[in-house]
Amino acid sequence: MSGQTPSTAARVVIRPPNWLGDAVLALPAVAAISRHFAASEVTVAASPAVAALFQEETGARVDHVISLPESTAEAVAVLEAGRFDVGVLFPNSFRSGWQFWRANIPERWGYPTSARGVLLTRRGRRVRRPAANHQIDYYRDLVIGLGVSCDVDEIPRVRPAAASIARADALLAERRIAPGTVLVGFAPGAAYGQAKQWPPERVAAVMARAARERGVTPVIVGASHDRDASRAIESWLRANAGDVASRVVNLAGRTSLGSLVGVLARMSAFVANDSGAMHLAAAVGLPVVAIFGPTNERATHPIGDYDLMSQPVFCRPCMLRDCPIDHRCMKRITVDAVYGALARRIEAAR
Repeated sequence: MSGQTPSTAARVVIRPPNWLGDAVLALPAVAAISRHFAASEVTVAASPAVAALFQEETGARVDHVISLPESTAEAVAVLEAGRFDVGVLFPNSFRSGWQFWRANIPERWGYPTSARGVLLTRRGRRVRRPAANHQIDYYRDLVIGLGVSCDVDEIPRVRPAAASIARADALLAERRIAPGTVLVGFAPGAAYGQAKQWPPERVAAVMARAARERGVTPVIVGASHDRDASRAIESWLRANAGDVASRVVNLAGRTSLGSLVGVLARMSAFVANDSGAMHLAAAVGLPVVAIFGPTNERATHPIGDYDLMSQPVFCRPCMLRDCPIDHRCMKRITVDAVYGALARRIEAAR
């Protein structure tokens, strides 16, 4: 182990995970690193997909946020220009370690995964437990193994910055959503693959019941790759619930990460597949109705207040991106079950 101490590290760079859900779950560990280097200038260098997360209020002290270029050569140039003394790696890839090494960062800390141990000066040790590790513990264990104190009870928290609140308010005003309207969020997509997605027509059926019976305004959120699912929902509503179709606000692919945080902060409850949006909503403080099919809820359930929707079929969790049989793990989750959980959450929020 190398001997860099907090007092001698003037500039520290943290490379968070590349996926939104993982970046959210890593927030307590990132905060632990920033506290460890309290006297240092701390920079987060992140993939473009998650960099904006660290411009919100996350509990981690960050002095600068860099959105790293996709090109390795350009990323190395940006990192080298930062003249960092210590770099902490949360991604497991060889590429991320190689970039830190090429950028001449003297201290490079992380898990020795993907054959990159030779590139690291301080190596974390993974803790293996009898039950499935939750991903949040994977990141906590990383920093603890690096000799950094980490509060194992700290959970991810995200609050919108003032600029994100303003953007969200403007976005909702454009769609004539009055202040005080009860909003319920729906994230029908999942970047991992279609197997993680509850059928869009069932999401639409829950929206229709929530709008009719609870008087809420459903809001669809997601990235640009979730637009197909959102369009399928809109088509079902036009065909089967025309009175509700015009009330649904479709923001899939239409928000920045910051404005999404601002919109989530206006909501009363959230329905989602196992996805980055699910973890972000939980971190904002929303009660989440979390729908799990092929993935393992013990490893990736939301951290916070949630209802778990799953079915005990023989083949789950299979972790496959596409179901090779009949998608029974998702199709056996009923509209009544999801709507019942959501309705209880809406009433509790009131």
